[in-house]
Amino acid sequence: MDERSRKADSAQASLSASAREAFGVMVDVCERLAWGETAQADRLFALTRTGEVPAPVAKLAEAFGLMLVKVEARDLHREELLEQLRRQNRELERAYRRLGEERNTLVRSLCGAYEPAQFVGQCPAMREVVRLAVSIAPHSINVLILGPTGAGKEVFAKILHYNSPRSSGPFVALNCSAVPESLFESEVFGIESGVATGVHKREGLLRQAHGGTLFLDEIADMSPAHQAKFLRVLEAREVVPVGGSRPVPVDVRIVCATNRDLERAVADGSFREDLFYRVHSVVLNLPPLAERGEDILILARRFLAEHTDKPLSPEAGQALLRYDWPGNVRELRNEMERAAVLSFGPRVEEADLSPRVLGLGRGPGERPAGLRLDENERRLIHKALERAEGNKTRAAELLGITREGLRKKLLRHGGTDAGG
Repeated sequence: MDERSRKADSAQASLSASAREAFGVMVDVCERLAWGETAQADRLFALTRTGEVPAPVAKLAEAFGLMLVKVEARDLHREELLEQLRRQNRELERAYRRLGEERNTLVRSLCGAYEPAQFVGQCPAMREVVRLAVSIAPHSINVLILGPTGAGKEVFAKILHYNSPRSSGPFVALNCSAVPESLFESEVFGIESGVATGVHKREGLLRQAHGGTLFLDEIADMSPAHQAKFLRVLEAREVVPVGGSRPVPVDVRIVCATNRDLERAVADGSFREDLFYRVHSVVLNLPPLAERGEDILILARRFLAEHTDKPLSPEAGQALLRYDWPGNVRELRNEMERAAVLSFGPRVEEADLSPRVLGLGRGPGERPAGLRLDENERRLIHKALERAEGNKTRAAELLGITREGLRKKLLRHGGTDAGG
């Protein structure tokens, strides 16, 4: 036995039995803590209470006991935090599942809303466009939609998307003429952070539409420089963000639309010929509303039903058929909303339509007989007064004019401003 061992044995022999027991308990506490097991502090405190343990050993045992209490409190707090995190995680999982269910419900609802059977239109030209759209919807072929402003080009883009295998993916729409030239590249292709002071990373619409459809309206307004970059995206199926060095793959179906003659744009050099043939795979040509005949009345009744249960009078229907609808379906929707608000009788009458639709301001030969601005204004004021039960202040509110404005109109039409 060496000198060190002899000294250790001698020191241990000099300890009292209670001190040795205390040291044994402290060793047990340390070993248990080292292995992550629970160690009880009450054994140490029980030893120090007897008074048999030497003071230095008792003080060390008490320190061990206090340390153990703090460790156990820390472990308890940690368990409470872990349990709180588990609860939050379970809540997040439930919220995630709920959002997934709501998203699936929304997608199913959108798919149902854009089913071909829901499409309003019976004229042969529109039936042919719908037939073609349904036949190409399942395929990721690029589509070009032509037609005048307001004819429903975005509606057909959504028909293509929600009747395709990509229906659960995103549908992203961009009006090329609405984005400033300086922002177009970063909005569509994305931008890396740090390109300029205060610039943060953005994915860009192409990457946002990954797995779905990107609808580019008014593509003829895209600049030649952006046309060249967009052509590369179509050919390589990858995009390089502004300030980026590596291309990022994108899986996107491209649907483009314009109200301009792209072939003429190619001829005058404002639109690239190679891009034209890329987006020109299949063409859907939407006719203007004025050429859709009875579809005008079908659409008018559906739009009217969104705001009121009043029917459309035959005279009002004939006025709608006479109008040439330069704003197409969008203009018709707005006209029906206006008529629903301004109609005070049991049905929407011809006089409830706007002067523009009634032909006021056209040439004398085109104006419908008996329709004059002052006469329609007089009839509208009369209906407002009936609706307001003679209260002129309320009638002025219904007409969207001031009480003084109504007084002047009544005087002009031979009425009085007494009462109300």
